[in-house]
Amino acid sequence: MKQVLVLVLTISGFVMQAQNNATLLAHYEAYYKEMKKQGDIQGVINAMTHLNVLAPSQARKDTLAYIYMDQGMNTQALNTIGFEKNANDSDIAIQVKALALKELKQPKLALTFFEEMFNRDQNPVIAYELAELNIQIRNNAEAEKHIIYGLANSKDLKKAFFESQTPYEVPLKTAFKYLNAINIFSKDPKSNIDAAVDVLDEALKEAPNFNMINITKNELLRQKQVLNSQTQTPESKN
Repeated sequence: MKQVLVLVLTISGFVMQAQNNATLLAHYEAYYKEMKKQGDIQGVINAMTHLNVLAPSQARKDTLAYIYMDQGMNTQALNTIGFEKNANDSDIAIQVKALALKELKQPKLALTFFEEMFNRDQNPVIAYELAELNIQIRNNAEAEKHIIYGLANSKDLKKAFFESQTPYEVPLKTAFKYLNAINIFSKDPKSNIDAAVDVLDEALKEAPNFNMINITKNELLRQKQVLNSQTQTPESKN
């Protein structure tokens, strides 16, 4: 009799626990929808975190990581889904890892995930990221490959820049020309300044509002002036 009573109580406990979990799930699902409707990002994060605790799923983790990344909370995003490369990573997970690692100044690690993004969906927007990151790590040959691809496939796409107080857009093809100039300079900073400036001038004709070109061109000309002053002999200075 005692064993039967214990069994009944155990089963009742499981039923009550399941009911409690179902109630909590319904509550946080409703809470999530309401926070999303109100545009309360912290509320969305709280709701998604509770849902993931109550009913863990990779899809929920990926969504939570994406929200963190979108809010500039890149460390939290990577803490949520990790930064290891997994064959079964969703497209969202790959994107989060790529962008978060880039923002955290980890270009070599970020490249792995941008390359996977490009393998899954070849397009010039991702090629731009690949070219830029390869330039950062001085892999000029790989950067050039993506620049060539981008110049051939950009069509009517635009690229936004945010270094000035007022953000602006330029044709993506012109942005690739800007990267090409940087890559040319990076190959040989002492000898390729003029060649890089020529490419920048060509790009500036296509997009006169391209403020980043003016900044870069002025810096290259400054470096050229420094190099010229260093190579002058005492007689030439006099």
